[in-house]
Amino acid sequence: MPDDFGGPNILPQEVAEETAFQQLIRHWMNERHSPDILPGQELLLGRILDHVRKQSDDVQLLRADPDSSEDEHFRIMLVQTEVERVKFVVRSYVRTRLHKVEKYARWIAKTPEVHERLSKAELDHAKRYARLLEYHFTQSVLQSLPPDQQSLEEETAFMPPMTPEPDKLRPVFVHALRDCPHVQLPDGSTITMEKGRISLTPYYVIEHLLARGEVELV
Repeated sequence: MPDDFGGPNILPQEVAEETAFQQLIRHWMNERHSPDILPGQELLLGRILDHVRKQSDDVQLLRADPDSSEDEHFRIMLVQTEVERVKFVVRSYVRTRLHKVEKYARWIAKTPEVHERLSKAELDHAKRYARLLEYHFTQSVLQSLPPDQQSLEEETAFMPPMTPEPDKLRPVFVHALRDCPHVQLPDGSTITMEKGRISLTPYYVIEHLLARGEVELV
């Protein structure tokens, strides 16, 4: 049975509305800790990158102004630091998704229900990467094997699948953002996830709660 950590009162009862950057951090952490590839956040990324560009342009104008005071230069340094922090999170989020797109490229290419989670660029990259991977395997190894062993779709008992898929049995730490419905654990028992509680469960157990935004991965 999964272990539980903390309790229902470890967080304040009232949580302020998230800023765009706080939303990005939450999606970033969810993506990093989830074994599956989650729906992309193109609109959120677009808003944040537009703001970063505007902030960077303002900083350059102020730095070029010879009449800027020492206090203004100090504020410029603070803004630059914040911009770099945002850019780090954006880069890490994009790289995390790219890693999953390439790792599961063949599975993504043949699973239509996953396509809607990806941007057009991500989906195009997954399909191209899958084709290149198949070509590489064929030219390097498969064409030298007997005909009945040349398929990448072959499944052998007790052997890893030829096409990697997300492991939804992998345990994850999950933090309840609000009181959640009961969830059933692999052993048949149920667990109540009150607001603020942190639990360790297989990913598939809380996948639907994550999709609804009722929990986050930590």
